[in-house]
Amino acid sequence: MKNTWRSLNDRLPTLTEEEVLGMLNNERQTLKRVSVLERMHQRYNTLRVARERLKLLKEAKLP
Repeated sequence: MKNTWRSLNDRLPTLTEEEVLGMLNNERQTLKRVSVLERMHQRYNTLRVARERLKLLKEAKLP
């Protein structure tokens, strides 16, 4: 499925990290549109960082 800019921005907030990564990899292998790759990577990175931060904070000690 080809994502338009509007459909991409409507869908991205509802997708999981794995779904965004799958879409990102698909775009990398097919259409290779710079703006779409940047937007997908931005969203993927936001989700990944949030996951990693939660994991890190679970290991932290309270003062």
